[in-house]
Amino acid sequence: VSTYIETLPKLVDKNERIHTTFNQTGTATGRLSSNDPNLQNIPARSDEGARLREGFTARKGYFLASFDYSQIELRVLASVSGDENLIDAYNNDLDLHDLTARKIFDLNSEDTVTREMRSVAKIVNFSIIYGKTPFGLSKELGITQSEAKLYIERYFGQYPKVKELESKIIEEATEKGFVETIYGRKRAIPELKSNNKQVKNSGERMAVNTVIQGSAADILKIIMVKLHKEFEGNSEIFMNLQVHDELLFEIQEDKIDFYMEKIKKIMEEGVVLPKVKLKVNGSYGKNW
Repeated sequence: VSTYIETLPKLVDKNERIHTTFNQTGTATGRLSSNDPNLQNIPARSDEGARLREGFTARKGYFLASFDYSQIELRVLASVSGDENLIDAYNNDLDLHDLTARKIFDLNSEDTVTREMRSVAKIVNFSIIYGKTPFGLSKELGITQSEAKLYIERYFGQYPKVKELESKIIEEATEKGFVETIYGRKRAIPELKSNNKQVKNSGERMAVNTVIQGSAADILKIIMVKLHKEFEGNSEIFMNLQVHDELLFEIQEDKIDFYMEKIKKIMEEGVVLPKVKLKVNGSYGKNW
């Protein structure tokens, strides 16, 4: 109530528009952050969140169109690690969370992956990027540490080159004192030189996460620049908002099909990752 319902209506301008401020240097991984108000944390998954998003509407004669990269961080991980199983999953449009669930729950091809299993596998897939320890994973999933350790071991059994990549990133970062995204943006990680084991472990997680999440953040910025150049001065379309892996546009109603196709093409083909194709989902409506 206090964060959204009472606050947001007070922040509109005379045209009933709401404006955020984006910060280029607000996050260590390189993602944009948003404040006054933060429009990147409007909830999406709950019923209340969906009702809040209904309050964000397109101007008259326009639709709001949302384009979302599908699992961009995991695709970056597949590309950077060169892991054949990950690359194969993405290039053949297989369900990665389903594949991981089969591995960590030791299922054969006839067994059914339940919704709960897929949900656990999804958390495991993303937790690898964030350098989750068995302790961290056990707390998140509400399982024992030994179970969490087994899940992680089975994950690396399925995607062995991911483990090699993590070791390589940590080794190089410890030697140099910094990590680089695939586009050469650097982040210093002094924690890697610490004598305190917890601090050092935290630095190792940061190193891996920066390469993967930081590279995904770079891709979004490169694409936003390309889209801006493409549509600059065009009153049929406006790029309104970036929410991590999602871009939100206002598009003239009678031009919607044309731009839905055009934006998807630029987002999917504007940056080429070695060995892995990027995938974008787009949808539109009168409100967010």
